[in-house]
Amino acid sequence: MNLARLLNNIKTVQVVGKAESKEILELSIDSRKVTKGCVYFAIEGFKVDGHKFIEEVISKGADAVVLNKDGLVPDQLFVHSGCVKILVDDPRKSLAEFSKKFYNDPSSRINLFAITGTKGKTTTAFYLKNILETAGQKTGLIGTIANYIGNIEVSSSLTTPQSHEINSLLNDMLAAGCNSCVMEVSSHALRLDRVTGLKFTSAVFTNITSDHMDYHKTFEHYFESKKILFDSLDSDSVAITNYDDENGKLIVKDSNAKKVSYGESDKCDFKISNIKFDLEGTNYQLLHKSKTYNVNTKLVGHFNAHNSAAAFACAVSSGISAETVIKGIANTPQVPGRFEVISAKDKKVIIDYSHTADSLKQVLNAIHHIVGLTRPIYTVFGCGGDRDRTKRPVMGEIASSKSNRVYVTSDNPRTEDPYQIIDEILKGIKQNNYRIIEDREEAIRAAIYESEDNAVILIAGKGHESYQEINGVKKHFSDIETAKKYLEQWAN
Repeated sequence: MNLARLLNNIKTVQVVGKAESKEILELSIDSRKVTKGCVYFAIEGFKVDGHKFIEEVISKGADAVVLNKDGLVPDQLFVHSGCVKILVDDPRKSLAEFSKKFYNDPSSRINLFAITGTKGKTTTAFYLKNILETAGQKTGLIGTIANYIGNIEVSSSLTTPQSHEINSLLNDMLAAGCNSCVMEVSSHALRLDRVTGLKFTSAVFTNITSDHMDYHKTFEHYFESKKILFDSLDSDSVAITNYDDENGKLIVKDSNAKKVSYGESDKCDFKISNIKFDLEGTNYQLLHKSKTYNVNTKLVGHFNAHNSAAAFACAVSSGISAETVIKGIANTPQVPGRFEVISAKDKKVIIDYSHTADSLKQVLNAIHHIVGLTRPIYTVFGCGGDRDRTKRPVMGEIASSKSNRVYVTSDNPRTEDPYQIIDEILKGIKQNNYRIIEDREEAIRAAIYESEDNAVILIAGKGHESYQEINGVKKHFSDIETAKKYLEQWAN
């Protein structure tokens, strides 16, 4: 696409160079990937400032550079190299604007469903994707575990990718014949303009509890970041909110979208009741417009009644019949690392992504609800490094008080000392029912071998992740693979 055409309707402070002579082939924020025909966006990140690489990308043949720090590179260098300098107020927002236009506004040509909240985004997204496909719509997914174009998996490193990656994915989905896309939308993505300019058919709010305080600093900032999504919806969109969450009404109060609620309150448009679950699945009733539906899902837990009900409300509000929705929920497969149960003899191991205090409490409450006092409960968990430190002692207290025994171990220590993280977890533990085993594999092995034959072992924190990051280096590690290996060895 011609650069001058791309620049139409995009707010700039200054353009130096002949934009009309440049044909753009790609957009990039990674200086290592810049080639001829590329527009490079100099974005100031949390660790690295992209402005440091402007001279490098010019030497690589970049056709244009978008920046907001003027004077770091002389205009003469741009002119001499033939690289167009584009000065803007905010390169992140400009990247979203450029991406929307470069990929011909793909979100306006596909049914795009957003899901945001602290917990339940991934599971709700899987439910909704399966419902849409049951209704005959080829559907893409952008989320934590992976991105999908129909059934083709595309690797994922962020819950919500950068804006140019999102628009590129949506464009590829359209080319592959997708009618719809379900997208998990993180607070970081909303605050950092990754989804700016996208047109959402519907947006779902699952819940909100304290998380990502390393970035947001205050709960208010976190909440306001989530609220950006609903404030940006058009009047022809639908906002689906969890009425049981005290912030569910507040988050949609300024939205221009049609508002729909779900939850256990009598005031909900989609009212959940009679929730029952065991280690085989969950069933409940859902009342909508004076008609009661029986809903069954293979996924376990009170929270999965809410997750599936959110998807139910979203799908019905988009015109899909309740009967099709119920079938789609029933057929939704196990979501990797979300209350994923594996067994050997009478011993059960549950792999769960619960990495916040509230999610750990919920999953342990679910286990207690199922087994009562009939089985001992063991918990293996740690906390991530370079992330919110305030939750560490709180999670220690929850794990200890709701488990017969706790194995405190490493999660992803990243660049932190793992024993320092463990020490902060221990500050919340008030009883002597824990053991420290820093090596995560050894902790999982010990829990399996040292627990009673009928024990339920929760391995919390990493869920679907297939790596562990130690000293800034990622190595392959999977809770599910490790648990299966030692459970099989123990059973034989």
